[in-house]
Amino acid sequence: MAVVSYREALNQALAEEMERDERVFLLGEEVAFYEGSYKVTKGLLAKFGPERVRDTPIAEEVIAGSAIGSALGGLRPVAEMMTVNFMLLAMDQIVNHAAKIRYMFNGQTSLPLVIRTPQGAGKQLGAQHSQQLESYVCHCPGLIVLAPATPADAKGLLKTAIRDENPIIFLENQNLYGVKGEVPEGEHLVPIGRANITRTGADVTMIAYSNTVYLAEKAAEQLASEDISVELIDLRTLHPLDMDTILQSVAKTHRVVIVSEAWRTGNLAAEIAMQIQEAAFDELDAPILRVTAKDVPMPYSRDLEQAALPQVADIIAAVKQIV
Repeated sequence: MAVVSYREALNQALAEEMERDERVFLLGEEVAFYEGSYKVTKGLLAKFGPERVRDTPIAEEVIAGSAIGSALGGLRPVAEMMTVNFMLLAMDQIVNHAAKIRYMFNGQTSLPLVIRTPQGAGKQLGAQHSQQLESYVCHCPGLIVLAPATPADAKGLLKTAIRDENPIIFLENQNLYGVKGEVPEGEHLVPIGRANITRTGADVTMIAYSNTVYLAEKAAEQLASEDISVELIDLRTLHPLDMDTILQSVAKTHRVVIVSEAWRTGNLAAEIAMQIQEAAFDELDAPILRVTAKDVPMPYSRDLEQAALPQVADIIAAVKQIV
């Protein structure tokens, strides 16, 4: 095991996959000479050259379209959108083309495409640069959506994603790039579609992903001091959901709290809650609760920004409400 940061783990994954397969290449705004806005592509231009690490115009629809075309042509592109907020400009390419091509051509072609993008709030970047939009892409059949929380999962899932034959949206919370953790040395792959139980417990199932895994862990630690036992599930894959792992946990704890930093209305947490309700209603001893961001554009003010986002205290209050 080696202790590395989240961004270093992503960098390792990219470098290893580019060394393994010459068809893998990177494209995006400032991924080459500037080495990425969050320095995830640091050193890769020097190592692999401008043919495989390509700066693009500031035009997200061009980035997505070029990636789709090159994937259809036999390459394995990894496209970076500078933020998920900018990815909105490429939604026609992503939703109407990337997500549908394999279906419309009856599986006669694959589309091995990864779109990496940071998202999230908490850094005072204002309403237009602080969004979490996983619900937008999870709503679209044909897309796989990943959101790793730890450096180990970031590396293992990115390597798996690059080898997959389907279009994948790879969401990286901007608050996690400096987070450090142990990452296995050598070949390290994490399977798509499999959640991870990071903490076992008996009283309540807590479901989180990406940055909220760390909030949930802090809440679980505090609740443990009050003899409330939390089982924490890190989803890792948002679409398709690992409902088997979730339902097995619900059958044990009979209570559920779901934590997300996205807006409350239309939140992925509501979809998870409904699937639990449909499949395991008789197992529930209390209503399923959601802890989410407020339904407001993200404020710039530091205090207001924190007030709009879910906090550890909010998670603890939700658990105590149903236990």
